[in-house]
Amino acid sequence: MTEKNEKKNIFAPLIIGVCIVAAALSLGWGLAHFRSGVEHTIGATGSASKDFESDLIVWRGDFTAHAETSQEAYRQLRQDSDAVKRYLSDNGIDESDISFSSVNIYHTTRDIYDENGNYRGVEYEGYDLSQTVTVSSSNLDEVETVATNISSLLASGIQFTSSAPEYYYTKIDDLKLELIEKATENAKQRVDIIANKADAKIGKLTNSSLGVFQITAMNTGASTYSYDGCLDTTSRMKTATITVKLLYDLK
Repeated sequence: MTEKNEKKNIFAPLIIGVCIVAAALSLGWGLAHFRSGVEHTIGATGSASKDFESDLIVWRGDFTAHAETSQEAYRQLRQDSDAVKRYLSDNGIDESDISFSSVNIYHTTRDIYDENGNYRGVEYEGYDLSQTVTVSSSNLDEVETVATNISSLLASGIQFTSSAPEYYYTKIDDLKLELIEKATENAKQRVDIIANKADAKIGKLTNSSLGVFQITAMNTGASTYSYDGCLDTTSRMKTATITVKLLYDLK
């Protein structure tokens, strides 16, 4: 064995030992660093809901008139407008709650064909005029009655189409604040229960988030919830729901 090979045999175990020690130190430092970076937190999501009744109803109806001239069509529409207004007033609707849209005018035509069925062009047939009446009122019972009993208007020859009433709540901002407060309290109670059962101590609040506001028809459940939030306008009786998520450090 040469002197050069003897030196290699002497230093080889030393080099291997140094590498093992270095690897162990590196692994130990990595584990320590990983453990120190773990966040020790506890969190919960709270919810709150409330049933309530709408305090504003909006109802719309459309009526139309047709005549050969625009003047005659407008005269007929004006008569119908007066009849609709009289019908609403006679049924207890305040004049201040009634509004009429501007008049829409359409020039109507019809296709002309000869005796052989060949298309010959169009001719003007007359004018169609339409208008929308809107009732916005806090008297829900009276408006609901008016919306479901328009037979007298139809019997008088008015071409009237009724839309379904829409229901709103004018104190929605106050309701939101009330539910946010209750949902936050509910989330904190849940965190306290979890910490108590886990024998942990709660530190500072590190994060909080507010869920979307959901207003659904009463007794419809979470199946009607929307990712962007739901605002039901079809039901008089509603349910409002909100969620709040809280995240705390552990001491």
